[in-house]
Amino acid sequence: MVTTLQARPQIHQAEDCDPPATVRISGRVLKPTPVFDTYWRFAAARHQVYLARLGEVSAPAVPDPVLVQHRFTNCFRAADRVSQYLISQVSYRGDQTWQEVFFRTLLFKVFNKVQTWQLLEEHLGEITWQGYDYRAVDQVLSRAFASGTRLYSAAYITPPPHLGEQRKHRNHLRLVEMLMEQGAPEQVQEAASMREAYQVLLGFPALGPFLAYQYLIDLNYAAGLSFSEMDFVVPGPGARDGIRKCFGANASGIEAEVIRYMADNQEEHFARLGLTFRGLRGRPLQLIDCQNLFCEVDKYARVVHPDIAGISGRSRIKQLYRPDSAPLTAWFPPKWGINP
Repeated sequence: MVTTLQARPQIHQAEDCDPPATVRISGRVLKPTPVFDTYWRFAAARHQVYLARLGEVSAPAVPDPVLVQHRFTNCFRAADRVSQYLISQVSYRGDQTWQEVFFRTLLFKVFNKVQTWQLLEEHLGEITWQGYDYRAVDQVLSRAFASGTRLYSAAYITPPPHLGEQRKHRNHLRLVEMLMEQGAPEQVQEAASMREAYQVLLGFPALGPFLAYQYLIDLNYAAGLSFSEMDFVVPGPGARDGIRKCFGANASGIEAEVIRYMADNQEEHFARLGLTFRGLRGRPLQLIDCQNLFCEVDKYARVVHPDIAGISGRSRIKQLYRPDSAPLTAWFPPKWGINP
C-alpha cells in the first residue's frame, strides 16, 4: 500500500485539515504550529522513500525536492546504515556472551564509523575483550590517523575523556577499558529498568545524557538485553529544536513527555491527515524513532518553514543527499520478530 503523499511535490503543502488547535501534554496546553503536521507528513514521505529503496512500495510519482536534495536519516533508527551494520556485523556476529557483545558495541560506537571497525578487523582479526591489546589497537588507529584517514563519523562524536592520553582515540580506548574493568556490562544487564541501565552509563566520563541514552539503545539491539524502546527517552539537542518548532516555547522542559505523546498518538495523527504509514514491517514508531524524527523535521523545517524558529537558530541543511552504492540491508534484532 502506498502513502497518499505519492503525488505531492512538497509535503508541507496546505491540506484540507488544520493542526489541532491545542493538545494537552503533561498538564500543559500546547498550541501546535504548522510544523506539527509537517512532522507526520515528513515521516510518511521519508518512510516511503526507504521502502521504495527496498523495493517494497512504489517510489513517489513526484518526489519532494527537499528530500531529493538533502540527506535525512530513516524514520526508524535501526534502519539506518550504521545501525544496520552494528546489528548484523557487530551485535549478532561473533561471541554472543554479553561481556563480549558489550565490548564490541562500545568499541564500535566510540568511533561510530563502519570503516574504522573494518580497519581493525582487517589488521587484528576478530575483535574480542578476551584478546584485547591496547597497544595493537592503538597502533592500527595511529597509523591510519597519520595517513590522513578519518577515524570518526560526523554524526555524533563522543567527547574525549581526560584519561591520561594525548590523542582522542587513545582516550576513547581507555574509556572502553574503564567501562569493562569497572563492571559496566554486568551492571547494565542486571538493571531493573532501562532508566537504571542508563544511569550506569551516565556515571562514566564523557557519557552525557544524550550519548548514554544512544549507547544504551545500541546495546539494547543485542540479545543480552530486553528493554522496550517505549520505556524511556532522552531528548537530544536536535529533537529539542524540532519540538520547539512544533509546539513553541511552552514545550520547554517537557520534551520527553512530548516525544511520548507523539509515539502514543501516531495512529490518530496519520489517520487525521489521511496518511498511510505501515511502520517497520508492522512495528510502529518507538520513542527513539520519534526523538530522531524531531531532529530531522527540525532540519526539514529550515527550508519549508523558515519563519518558524527553533532554539539553535540554524537556517540551512548542511548535508546533501549522495547516493550510496552499497547494498541496502533490512535485518533487525531477531527478538523483534520482524525479519522475513
